[in-house]
Amino acid sequence: MTKKTKISDLPVFDVAEHLTDGQAIAEYLTIVLEENDPAALAEALGDIARARGMSEIAKASGISREALYKALRPSSQPRFDTISRVCAALGLKLTVTAEPATV
Repeated sequence: MTKKTKISDLPVFDVAEHLTDGQAIAEYLTIVLEENDPAALAEALGDIARARGMSEIAKASGISREALYKALRPSSQPRFDTISRVCAALGLKLTVTAEPATV
């Protein structure tokens, strides 16, 4: 007989544990940006900052750790300045590409 696992016994998935290198971070952020959801972007940057160390990112961005947690929670809508400073602190550069023309 197969032993059944309860959902409540499963570990909680934390994406930050899997953001171990620049390539994984870039791929994750690219997917999130394609969703065109500001709240998802804030949450993703928060995941990446946690993976890299929130205190270090706060120091490098010039934003207090508490303000950074607040700005990067899923329900927030951070200003572009905040996103820019966090990306710079993470060593990330946002780029733009043109969509193919639809005819």
